[in-house]
Amino acid sequence: MRTGEPLPALGDVLAALATGLWHWDTAAGMVTVDAEAARLLGLPAEATTLTEAQTRARLHPVDWNEITGVVPLAVAEGTLAEVRIRIMDEQGNVLRVVRSRSKPSYDPERQAYQLIGTLQEVTEPTPGTRAARSAVTGDWRRSREAFLLDAGRALAEAESTAEVLRVAGGLSMPGFSPDGLVVFGVQGDRLTIIGQHGHQPDDLGPFSNMALTTDYPAAQVARTGRAVYLSCPEEYKARYPATWPLARNFGRSSWAFLPLTVAGRTMGAWLAAFTYPVAFTPDERAVLATVARMLAQALSRAEVTESERELAAGLQRSMLPSLGPEIPGMQIAARYIPTGGGLQVGGDWYDMIPLPSGRIALAMGDVQGHDVRAAGLMGQLRIALRAYASEGHRPDAVLSRASRFLHGVTHDDEMTDLRFATCVYVEADPVTGRLEIARAGHPDPAIRMADGTVMMRPTAGGLPLGIDPDADYPTTRFTLEPGETLMLCTDGLIETGGHDLESGWRRLRAILEAHQFDADADLESLADALVQGVHGPSSHHTVGPLTDRREDDIALVLLCRPGEGCGCGATVTVRPRVRRTLLSVAQDEPDRIAEARQHLRELLHDWAAAEQVDSAVLLVSEMVTNVLVHTDADALLLAEVTGEAAARRLRVQVTDAGDDLPHKRRPGELASSGRGLMLIELLADAWGVDPRGEGKSIWFELYESEGAVGGGAAGFAEPGGEESEGAA
Repeated sequence: MRTGEPLPALGDVLAALATGLWHWDTAAGMVTVDAEAARLLGLPAEATTLTEAQTRARLHPVDWNEITGVVPLAVAEGTLAEVRIRIMDEQGNVLRVVRSRSKPSYDPERQAYQLIGTLQEVTEPTPGTRAARSAVTGDWRRSREAFLLDAGRALAEAESTAEVLRVAGGLSMPGFSPDGLVVFGVQGDRLTIIGQHGHQPDDLGPFSNMALTTDYPAAQVARTGRAVYLSCPEEYKARYPATWPLARNFGRSSWAFLPLTVAGRTMGAWLAAFTYPVAFTPDERAVLATVARMLAQALSRAEVTESERELAAGLQRSMLPSLGPEIPGMQIAARYIPTGGGLQVGGDWYDMIPLPSGRIALAMGDVQGHDVRAAGLMGQLRIALRAYASEGHRPDAVLSRASRFLHGVTHDDEMTDLRFATCVYVEADPVTGRLEIARAGHPDPAIRMADGTVMMRPTAGGLPLGIDPDADYPTTRFTLEPGETLMLCTDGLIETGGHDLESGWRRLRAILEAHQFDADADLESLADALVQGVHGPSSHHTVGPLTDRREDDIALVLLCRPGEGCGCGATVTVRPRVRRTLLSVAQDEPDRIAEARQHLRELLHDWAAAEQVDSAVLLVSEMVTNVLVHTDADALLLAEVTGEAAARRLRVQVTDAGDDLPHKRRPGELASSGRGLMLIELLADAWGVDPRGEGKSIWFELYESEGAVGGGAAGFAEPGGEESEGAA
C-alpha cells in the first residue's frame, strides 16, 4: 500500500486477520455476527443474527457462565472483557478455542448490557507444554491476583513450619505450577534443607549440609539475596557445571531459586522446579517473588511460634512437678491446661509435698496475670511454699509466711508491678482422711460424696497472698470419708466459656455428678471429663452469661479416699445413699453461723422442696445461735442426709458442752427472744433434746416431699442470730 492511498475497509482487515465481529444486546436477547464470526462459531460463513439460546448452544456451558460473569465486572472496572471460549458442535465435541475481546457497556434505562467485540481463533497448545498448562478461560491477571490472595491467606494462617511447607506444596500457580519445591535454610556457613515437596527424602541428601561457598544456585541465592532463574537444562549446565550432575537426575526442565528475605535478612532460599520449560516472563517472576516473600514471612512467624511453644513447654516442665509416688490409702490426679494464647504459661500451679510428719500437702495457686512475670513469680512462690511446708509448719503458718514472701518480692521502692496470688493449702492424713485446709482468696474446694452427689465445702479464708504481710489464715478441719473425692481448682476451670463463679460451679457440679465410674473408669477419667466439659466441643453449647470474658489457665487436682462407690478400686459396689457435713463454731467465731447456713444449703442443693431448705437453714441458725448466746461452749453441727431421692431424710444435730437443757417458753408479743423451740416444733417433722454425759444435743428431722412441710418457712427470714431460750 502506497502512501496517500485510502485505508482498506475494516471488514477486509478483520477477514485478513481471521478475526470476526459480534454484537450482543441483552435487552433484545439477540447476538449479531459477521461472516468470519459465524465461521468460528461453526456456522455457514455468512452474516447472521442468533438468539441467545442459539448462541449458547454453540459455546461450552462453563465458558458461557464466565462470559456472563466477566461482562459486569469489566463494566464496573471500566476495562476490556477478555475470555477464552470453547466452541462446541452438535455432538458436544470441541471444534476450536477462540478468544473474545470486547468493550461492554450498560444502559441504565433499559437495564441491559451491550457488547461489541472480536472473535479470534486460538491455536491449541501441545499437551505437556507450558502453554497447555495455561488457564483455558479467564483473565490471567485476575487469576494471578486471586491466587496471591488465597496463597497469602493460607500462609498467614499456618502456625508451624510443617504447616507452612504443606501449604507451599499445595499452591497451584495460575498458568504454571512447579512440581518440585525445596526450602533451604542457613545455619552458620552451611546450607540446610528445612522441607521439601515432590521429591523423595533420600534424593536430597547431597544438597543438605552444603557449604555456602558451593557453586550451587541455592547457595548463591542465600549468599547474595538475588534470585536465579534457569529456563532450560543447557542454561543450568553452563552456569553451574559443578552441581549440574546432581540436578540432572531429577528430570526437571526449568528452575527458579528465590531468596527468603525477612526485614532485610536472607534466611534461606526457595527452589521451584518445573518438568516443562518455563520462560520466566516478568509476570511469572513477579508471582514467584511475591510467593517467596510471603513464604519467608510465614516461616519466620512459624519459627517464632515454635520457639514460644518450646519455651512454654520448658517452663511447664520445670515449674509444674510430677505427682510423685502413690499415696498409701489415697489416689490423686491432676491437670494443667494453658489458656492457648500468648506464651501459653501463666501463674497457675499445683504441687504435692511430702511432709516430715508422714502426711502429704496439696497446694494450688494462681498468681495475678498471664505473662512472663506471672510465670516467674509462680515459680518463686511455689518453691518458697514447698520450703515452708517441708519445715513442718501448719497450714496457717505456711500461708502467712508465703504471703510475707510474695509481698517482699513484689513491693519494691517504685511499686510499679504489684502482684497478688490466690492459694489453697491442704494437709491430708492418708490413714484417717483428716484434712486441714487454709485458703487465701482461692475458690472453695468441692466434695464428691460416696453417693455421687457433689457439694461445695465452704472453708475459712484470708486475703490473697502478697497483699498484707501480716494477714492471718484460719484453718478448717474435716474428714474425707471413704468413697469421697476432694476437688481443688483455679478459677479458670470455673469461669472458662464466659461463666461467672455461680454458673460455672453449677456446670462443674453437673459434670461431677453425671460422671459414671465403672471397671474401666478411675480418677483420671474424671479429671479428663472435667477438662473436656469446659474445653471440649460440648462446652460451646454451655456458654455462660459473660461470653466476652477472656479465657484463663486451668489447674485441677482430685484427691480420692478409696471406698465403696468411689470408683478408684477395681470393684464398684452400690453407693450408700448418705451425705453429711460437720462444722465447729467457736464462741469467738459468730461469723461462722453464716458459713453453717451455706454448708447446709450446699448439702441440700438438690432437695425437692425449696421451702424445706429455707426451713432447715432457719432452724440451724437458731440452734447454733442459741448455743453461742446461752452457754460458754462451742457448737458442733452435724447434718446428714440419708435415703433415696425424693424420699430422703435430713437430720441436723447441734451439740454443746452445756448441761442446761432448753425448754419452751411463751414469749410476749414484744419479747425479743424465746421463740427458738417454737420454730423447731412448727417447722420440723421431728425434733428432740438428748442429754449426754457432758453436755447435750438438740436435733430435728425433715422428710423430703414435693411440697413444703410445716408451717411455711417462706414467712421467716434468716435471722442474723435470733435466739431461742436456754435453760438458764
